[in-house]
Amino acid sequence: MKIYTYTVRIEPAEEGGYNVYVPALPGCVTQGETYEEAVVMAQDAIRCYLEGLLHDGEPIPEDPQQARAATVGAELAVPIAI
Repeated sequence: MKIYTYTVRIEPAEEGGYNVYVPALPGCVTQGETYEEAVVMAQDAIRCYLEGLLHDGEPIPEDPQQARAATVGAELAVPIAI
């Protein structure tokens, strides 16, 4: 297993709860009723996004913003090609 780490933006939503964006993964967004739920949902959204990339044979992108913001890790089982 490899752990991938990405910067997430967690912002209060006008209607309540929190919206979550993962800038390094275009279209990877989610939400949560509480901040803690938003973090858990971010982990799940990142995991699903990366699994989709692997399924499609696409490369896993690096996060150029890691050094300046909080990050969330997601574990992903990556098959090793021989």
